[in-house]
Amino acid sequence: VQLQASGGGLVQPGGSLRLSCAASGFTLDYFGIGWFRQAPGKEREGVSCISSSDDSSYYVDSVKGRFTISRDNAKNTVYLQMNSLKPEDTAVYYCATDGIYGSNCPLLRYDYWGQGTQVTVSS
Repeated sequence: VQLQASGGGLVQPGGSLRLSCAASGFTLDYFGIGWFRQAPGKEREGVSCISSSDDSSYYVDSVKGRFTISRDNAKNTVYLQMNSLKPEDTAVYYCATDGIYGSNCPLLRYDYWGQGTQVTVSS
């Protein structure tokens, strides 16, 4: 089970980025997937989650209305579309799963993590 996050970069406030979480070794559609972020000097924070059964999604309050999580099963990838980005969104973003077939959000554990992708929001 491997996850690979990508799509980060430098963007101005108000801009957009789309992060990708690609899976290998398993069919991502069958698992709940979460996005996390960690800013320098801060604890890791759960940002969003998408369930396996019905693709129901969850968001931390600070990103509601700005971020959207989705799946592309044909590409075995989960996306995090981030709009109206703010400097406080600057962090390393990670995707993760519990690796449990049929898991739904909120996941109780995250055992498999992708490497992080840096998102920097700055003018």
